[in-house]
Amino acid sequence: MKLCRVGEAGNERPAMIDAEGGIRDLSGHVGDIDSGAISSDALSRLAQIDLASLPLIEGPVRYGPCVGGTRQFVAIGLNYADHAAESNLPTPEEPVVFNKWVSCIQGPNDPVTIPRASRKTDWEVELGVIIGTEAYNVDEASALDHVAGYCVVNDVSEREWQQERGATWDKGKGFPGFGPIGPWLVTADEVGDPQALGMWLEVNGKRVQDGSSSTMIFTVAQIVSYLSQFMTLLPGDVITTGTPPGVGLGQKPEPWYLKAGDVVTLGIEKLGTQRQEFVAID
Repeated sequence: MKLCRVGEAGNERPAMIDAEGGIRDLSGHVGDIDSGAISSDALSRLAQIDLASLPLIEGPVRYGPCVGGTRQFVAIGLNYADHAAESNLPTPEEPVVFNKWVSCIQGPNDPVTIPRASRKTDWEVELGVIIGTEAYNVDEASALDHVAGYCVVNDVSEREWQQERGATWDKGKGFPGFGPIGPWLVTADEVGDPQALGMWLEVNGKRVQDGSSSTMIFTVAQIVSYLSQFMTLLPGDVITTGTPPGVGLGQKPEPWYLKAGDVVTLGIEKLGTQRQEFVAID
């Protein structure tokens, strides 16, 4: 299933994508695509619905974040060896963990405001993992049982705040709008192997990232299990799992970063695409 939330920011309604790409209104069955709608049992009930019986949402729509009520937005850094190399950092022996504040979450096609005085706003296409059932101290073999589905994430980053303003990465990762997620939550059964997904990103039409989740250092199962050793993962939480090479920081012969008017498009196989225009603060 492809689940989504559509409508004005803060007033989205739940929906599902049908086989023809139509958007079907789910609000008669669930209040939102949130922690209460993405447990295994809840997803099984949604799968039984005859989509043709649901109202078709017509016309252009805004996609909101594909899951609502997220309480924790956890990120993994340097999870592709070639990205670690372009960042001039060693390949990690354990997952590098940081937070993106939940207040940075936004719709996949909403404009992103470049922070005031930012000099190094950067892009990162990443595979997002959405937790469906609580996970604490789970082993790798059962970790994926706790995953409701997957989505596209742009881990927008301000490199000066991330790398030059002290040792805490979080400061460069959670500015408002720095967490576009969606357009869809694609359920785990429809995605299949999360380690076999092509991914790409373009800036103003130029392809700068072209990779695959198959080259992750730590797999989704390993990440979920690892995080669950020291925190409780909650339904609706989002984990973003790292980016392949090609970020602005790693461009040759010298880094280049986003400016007002730039347009970033990105996508992951089976999970859809995003488009963001980067704008200046008024």
